[in-house]
Amino acid sequence: MLLELRRLEVPPGQRLLLRDVTWPEFETILAELGDRRGSRLAYDNGTLEIMMPLPEHEDDKEIIGDLIKALLEELDIEFRSLGSTTFKKKQTQGLEPDQCFYIQNEAVIRGQKRIDLAVDPPPDLAIEIDVTSRTHPSIYAALRVPELWQFEQGKLQINVLQGGSYALVAESPNFRGMTLSDVIPHYLAESKTIGRNTVLKTFRRWVREQIELSQARSIQR
Repeated sequence: MLLELRRLEVPPGQRLLLRDVTWPEFETILAELGDRRGSRLAYDNGTLEIMMPLPEHEDDKEIIGDLIKALLEELDIEFRSLGSTTFKKKQTQGLEPDQCFYIQNEAVIRGQKRIDLAVDPPPDLAIEIDVTSRTHPSIYAALRVPELWQFEQGKLQINVLQGGSYALVAESPNFRGMTLSDVIPHYLAESKTIGRNTVLKTFRRWVREQIELSQARSIQR
């Protein structure tokens, strides 16, 4: 199967679905293809999806990741960003998010070279850019990822895991009191006209303002 996969060419923005792929076959494909590839893989009970992201998808992913890192740094919160690491629930599901972060559980996996969801917690936050419509909420739910952000057509949806499925919420549990569903898309759009560095500096100022406002409210109480 691997030789056949290597002969296939998946155009950017397109996906290939393979049925009746066994778990050992999926593991073999992951190992043979390696980490240095442009495609993303998702496996769900025998169905393997291979997707090649668009340049627009990758650009949005990088900017959004940079914004979240800046936010965590300004809030002085330790975190670990693991990008498109492959996460697996043995024998049934596996996928590679566009971006993911350990925040609340950062200390638990600090310094680890490999993450095993059989013993380690899942990422606290996973991010999917739906330029190519490849988000798999059911797989994220099976992996027990507590928070999933979905970007689609310039809008951000913040979802939290509740009772085995995701529910749309107005505020991220990891960033209380911040209107990120409006703010992150705004700065992402701004980056396309004024540039990444300028946007990050402006965004950091906004975060500091929010911290000051929160501190002022606490004093007034």
